Amino acid sequence: MLPVLRLTADGKEHALVEIRGQIARELRLSDAELAEHYADSLQVIFPHRIRWALQYLKESGILESVKRGVYKITDRGLSLLKQDPSRITVRMLQQFPEFRDFKEVGSAPAVQEILKGPLEDANGTPDEQLDSSFRQIQEALASDLLDKIQKVTDKAFEQLAVHLVERMSKGTGEVVGKPGDAGIDGVIVRDQLGLDRIYVQAKQWSEPVGRSEIQKFSGALMGQNADRGVFVTSSKFSRDAREYVATLPKQKIALIDGKQLAVFMIQNDLGVTDVSPPKTYRLKQLDETYFENLEPGNPRQTNRG
Repeated sequence: MLPVLRLTADGKEHALVEIRGQIARELRLSDAELAEHYADSLQVIFPHRIRWALQYLKESGILESVKRGVYKITDRGLSLLKQDPSRITVRMLQQFPEFRDFKEVGSAPAVQEILKGPLEDANGTPDEQLDSSFRQIQEALASDLLDKIQKVTDKAFEQLAVHLVERMSKGTGEVVGKPGDAGIDGVIVRDQLGLDRIYVQAKQWSEPVGRSEIQKFSGALMGQNADRGVFVTSSKFSRDAREYVATLPKQKIALIDGKQLAVFMIQNDLGVTDVSPPKTYRLKQLDETYFENLEPGNPRQTNRG
């Protein structure tokens, strides 16, 4: 990460391809080293590590992405360089709240199911490091997804919200939002007769969604004689909005904020592609029961359970 940050110290905008080229020359990497890939994978190591360096520096507020594939150092980055660090580590980046938020991803139960807390230092057992590596990749993907989501148009966001609820509910969805839609942007039909319906409201906002917006959506559901709805936003929900939903006696409204939305998209293969390596690693552990069942005079006994 330090070579990447030093490269941007001039305060100018630097494209990804330029960063790769200059770092390769600075480190005097040979063509063979630049072409080296991970074992059992076609992924090339050097550009992969450059991408992670940029990701971490961006999430820490040390670099900013001025446009796709173009980066520029921030005041925080310049301040860090003035300290003349010998290297930049993950532990060092933990001092910045933005980076801690990035590592945590979110506190909602749905997020915790996939990403069980922040990534620890890679000094655990091999299987712990494998699990941590997977979570690290998922964290970065969720962050990239959220960044992409927040840049789509309002209409595209409505489509995205309907697509997600459609996939999660295994129903058939339709975007119905238009001027005067009374707070309904989409409807999901879960049976052939159209009796089982879920209504969707989508808000592409940067500010938190408050109680008043949820009340409007609740009223819209009442106007449809409906008792189930999903409110999706690219931002967050205020505490009073969540508390209001919990007190509704005759309606069930699910709230999906930006971070949950990114995780649900990963879970449901929406807006993401599978790049799993072709090789599967089967992890095994010692079978204590087998050895406990070995008795003197019975050398052929095995545990076939």
